[in-house]
Amino acid sequence: MLALTPDFRRELKARAHALKPVVWIGAAGLSDNVVNELDQRLKSHELIKIKVASDDWEIRNALLEKICGRLNAAPVQHIGKMLVIYRPEPEKTKN
Repeated sequence: MLALTPDFRRELKARAHALKPVVWIGAAGLSDNVVNELDQRLKSHELIKIKVASDDWEIRNALLEKICGRLNAAPVQHIGKMLVIYRPEPEKTKN
């Protein structure tokens, strides 16, 4: 899982404010298809919002950790049913 500095996390939160969720995680939870879709979205956008159907904060928090662990992404924000994650584009990590 990536680590972010507090200043960069603040910047990402500001950028994410205007974003709409690109993936919805329903009652079925985190399937391989959902993980693949998240991976594709991160490849093209690097900062995405995810909406989770569960009302349980602990379940949403566990999902955030699993997603970030499986996709080598960084958790940016967990507010309500929205999760925001970040993974730099591959070209940017090479420089």
